[in-house]
Amino acid sequence: MAARFDRRTVVKAAAAGAIAGLSGPLATTQAKEGEAQANGGGRIKQSVCRWCYNDIPLEKLCQEAKKIGYRSIELVTPAEFPTVKVAGLTCAMLSGACEIGNCLNRTNNHDKVLKAMREHIEFASANGLPNVICFSGNRRGMSDDEGLENCAAGLKQVVGLAEEKKVTICMELLNSKVNHADYMCDRTPWGVELVKRVGSPRFKLLYDIYHMQIMEGDVIRTVQENKEYIGHYHTGGNPGRHEIDETQELYYPAIVEAIIKTGYDGYLGQEFIPEREPLVSLKQGFEICDV
Repeated sequence: MAARFDRRTVVKAAAAGAIAGLSGPLATTQAKEGEAQANGGGRIKQSVCRWCYNDIPLEKLCQEAKKIGYRSIELVTPAEFPTVKVAGLTCAMLSGACEIGNCLNRTNNHDKVLKAMREHIEFASANGLPNVICFSGNRRGMSDDEGLENCAAGLKQVVGLAEEKKVTICMELLNSKVNHADYMCDRTPWGVELVKRVGSPRFKLLYDIYHMQIMEGDVIRTVQENKEYIGHYHTGGNPGRHEIDETQELYYPAIVEAIIKTGYDGYLGQEFIPEREPLVSLKQGFEICDV
């Protein structure tokens, strides 16, 4: 890993030297691009998932994340967002509209959940935020087919507002094997079928790489084949959901490269729980994904 970053440093230095020999508008443009890349302006925008760093006051987390090069603190609620905004960051995924285990797959939840989702969509639109998160809920004996029907029926009631407000609703794919027993939206094919049934560009999946490594594996092929159904990504080292470096089985530089090649222009949310010094690990995670 160190060797890879050393090579990137050499390439950046060489590029900077080449730019220095130019003049005129081309030199100015390339110099700006080189400076942005050197300052962490890679080809994918990166975000920090708030809950992984709850021991750090939000104001401090914002300040430190911004120094590293992150552009967003996500999975914050509307009440928390003003702190993020003051720091000059955005929120790539707004949270708080519904619960993981008790959400859209039960029609008796729809009135409460859809009201909250509408409020979150309005808030996201008013503040220029791109996405609002939602969940399927747990099975609790319900068939996956019935859950699909119920989730689609609920989402169709709010997706028109999302289209109007230019906000994307994202349902997260979570593993039901280790962390979220009985969760319904636990495999990509089920989630893709739901996106097809809703039939709107403003409803997509949040593809959590950690969770889907546990349930399915074959991450890069899945990303390539389902790119039009995915609206956001989360990271996490497996096993353990810790640092995304050589201590775990996923190779994130290749995964992020594959995501970029699909044409994805959204955010990558770092959602690992650090075992070491949190801000050091957060910086390392940024550098690993800054391909």
